[in-house]
Amino acid sequence: MRADEGLGTALAAEHAAVYAYGVIGARTRGSLRAAATAAFNAHRARRDQLRGLIAARGGTPVEPSPSYGLPITPSTAAQAVELAVLVERRVTAAYLELTASSDADVRRMAALAMQECAVRSYGLRPEIEPFPGMPSPAAVTPPPASPASPVSSTSPAPPAS
Repeated sequence: MRADEGLGTALAAEHAAVYAYGVIGARTRGSLRAAATAAFNAHRARRDQLRGLIAARGGTPVEPSPSYGLPITPSTAAQAVELAVLVERRVTAAYLELTASSDADVRRMAALAMQECAVRSYGLRPEIEPFPGMPSPAAVTPPPASPASPVSSTSPAPPAS
């Protein structure tokens, strides 16, 4: 994949994030609204950066859709957090392919954008998410005990003396 294609993918994800955070901000208040406003501004700044980068490379930046189908229409704070975390995961995934770019500046920008998404997501829901493309911790099973192992988790306890 060419970097220009990846930049378009990241830009489309940023457009969607700006839209989603507009909805989240309109449906929340207090500290959650403040977090949504900060995220809205951060994604808008990244969106503008990507638009400029694509145009500077002679490309045509993808335009935003008039609306986006949200997987959750938040009516509670918990739903707003759920949507925000999902948005951050999707934006992170969009930037992931750019970390393989041959352009060091693009790689750096993508890595920083992914880091910002992870920090925002963790600030909303403090749990460690698997990196995009990696299995979740629940999906990783430990290797079976080797036959030479003196103790196995399935071995019966030794007799008491």
